[in-house]
Order: sequence, then structure tokens, then C-alpha cells
Amino acid sequence: MPSCLSPPCAAIHTPQSRMPVRNIWRHALQGELQLIIGPMFSGKSTELIRRMRRYQHAQLKCMVVKSKIDDRYTNESLVSTHDRQMMKANPLKRLEDMGEEFMQYDVIGIDEGQFFADLHSFCDVAANRGKIVIVAALDGTFERKPFQHVCDLIPRAESVTKLSAVCAICGSDAAFTRRLVSSTAVELVGGSEAYQPVCRNCFTTPLATKDDEMN
Repeated sequence: MPSCLSPPCAAIHTPQSRMPVRNIWRHALQGELQLIIGPMFSGKSTELIRRMRRYQHAQLKCMVVKSKIDDRYTNESLVSTHDRQMMKANPLKRLEDMGEEFMQYDVIGIDEGQFFADLHSFCDVAANRGKIVIVAALDGTFERKPFQHVCDLIPRAESVTKLSAVCAICGSDAAFTRRLVSSTAVELVGGSEAYQPVCRNCFTTPLATKDDEMN
């Protein structure tokens, strides 16, 4: 027993009473939704990977999922950034394909969220059930129209981070994505051969044709 000269908490703060880091996190863990949005080449996947690694260092159980249709830089089982940072990921057609598997994890990261039609419903359910959900997604199409199931998450998110890229034309901050190919499909997987980040002024400037570039 502590003597009358001992500090009041001397018998409590012993090495045996220290809680493991992961248990401290889990004790305080509450569901939340973090949204990372912006144009292509703005570092959304890079930021997603950074946050997921931080939670991994805190010894939380983490899972990353990606769309099966996005295989631009690597095989299906990895999230890859434009500069080839990689993290293991589960490829899915729909988020509901996870069933109850997500309940085994503390943190769920979703890359290229605009490709998931059931993004809104899954994120709401998972966060309400105590999971930290981090979504990296385009907020707008190449026509600057909203990806509605992404934008619908904004009023339900605890945090929203809007990233900028570098305009491929003038070097200014770029908030928009311009398509370089003639397809009108809203969802068209591609990299720098098909898209470029642009600022407001350059977005409204017509694309130069090959004939223009030669003159």
C-alpha cells in the first residue's frame, strides 16, 4: 500500500497497468468519415496511403479496397499512385460485396471511390457502426459535373480535404480534370495519355490540335 508520503496515484501508474497502444485507440475509437477529393494527379491516393500507414503504425486493423476496373499501374491487388507508391488492396466491383467482412477492421480505405455506385450507402453504414472510413475520389467529371455519390458524402463527413494538382498548361494550381481523348463516357479509366489537370483559365481554353502545334 502507498504510504501517507506517497503521491496519490503512485500505486496506479505501474508498468503493468499501461494499456497497449492499439487498446487505447480501440477504447476511444468512434466511427467517422474522411473524404479526400480533387482532380486527377492531385495526390489523393498518396494521401490515402499516408493516412492508412499512420493508422497501421497505431496498430489498428486496416483494409484498403479499390475498384476492379482500375488496373492502370499495377495488378488488381494493389493501390498504386502515379509515382508508384503502393499498398495492398482488395479489388471489388461493389462495396457491398464485402458483406460483413469490414466489421473485422478498424479502418477502411477506399481508393477511386467515384467508381463505386454504392459508395454513399456503404460509407454511412460503416461509419455508423464505428469504423473509420477514408475515401479518396474525384469530386467532378471531365465536364466539371459532380460525381453525385461522392459529393453526397460531404454533409455526412467529419473532414473533407480538397487537393489541388499542378496545371499541365501554365503551372498554376489545378482544380479540374480535362480529358484529352474524344470519348464521352463519364467513367473512362486512363492516365496522363487521357487526362490532364488544369486551372480554370486553361480549362476554358480549347485544346490545341496537332495542326495548331505544328504552326
